[in-house]
Amino acid sequence: MSAATEGFLAMLAAERGAAANTLAAYRRDLAQAEEAIGDLADAPRDAVASLAGEWASLAPASVARKASALRQFFGFAIDEGWRSDDPSGALPAPRTRRPLPKVLGHDQIAALFARAEEEARTNDPKAVRLLALIELLYGSGLRATELVALPVHAVPRDAPFLTVTGKGGATRLVPVGGRALEALSRWLALRPADPPSRFLFPSGKGQHFSRVRLFQLVKGLAGRAGLDPAAISPHVLRHAFATHLLEGGADLRVLQTMLGHADISTTQIYTHVDAARLVALVNSRHPLATRTTSD
Repeated sequence: MSAATEGFLAMLAAERGAAANTLAAYRRDLAQAEEAIGDLADAPRDAVASLAGEWASLAPASVARKASALRQFFGFAIDEGWRSDDPSGALPAPRTRRPLPKVLGHDQIAALFARAEEEARTNDPKAVRLLALIELLYGSGLRATELVALPVHAVPRDAPFLTVTGKGGATRLVPVGGRALEALSRWLALRPADPPSRFLFPSGKGQHFSRVRLFQLVKGLAGRAGLDPAAISPHVLRHAFATHLLEGGADLRVLQTMLGHADISTTQIYTHVDAARLVALVNSRHPLATRTTSD
């Protein structure tokens, strides 16, 4: 990669606190663009425009992501004095529709937890660990990356909250229910102390439990519970947390805080699943709801 793109990535890490996965995605997109048109700090506008052809076979969401990475780079390049022009206008701007989240029903959640609880009754450390993991995914709405990287000190001592570090290094307090606290207590009693680790869910060599392994375990549990593994993942359990809280009457702003969304528009995607409740709310709470047409 060119020195300019390396400098941009260094800025993302140092000034914006971009996560490792985010940096890896930016690095990949910028490297592929440079392979196609050369050093981005010097690439002429027509070369930038030619990327539309390079990306023709990609999904609109992928094109939008790559174009966003380049727009941010070009803005940085202008700020640094590497470019005097902004060729971002030559990039394609596909209209993308954000996919609606997969939604698990209450019966599916019940089946998943029934199986996890049954397996954990043996007090096998791996089964108790899995129960604690899914309790935190569904009970607190954590992202997979947030969950596997939780340090031991994040576990509440005298308050029912977890201290979670989310995207961009932002820290938030997440409530933990009684079931999750009980599962965590059981796991801490069985958690291996050797080798020492600062992580709540340790792996070998002082590292934390991997995100890939978490996905594998959740899908395996789904299969044993008689559910379709393809329909269930850690992220789907996070969606279920949000959806079911909204069904129960949770405030959207409160949910935004718990999920760690920077923009409430991201949280609003969950409102589609609760249309019936919203109609009932309007019919019961609107000032004109109690008036008849003859009034």
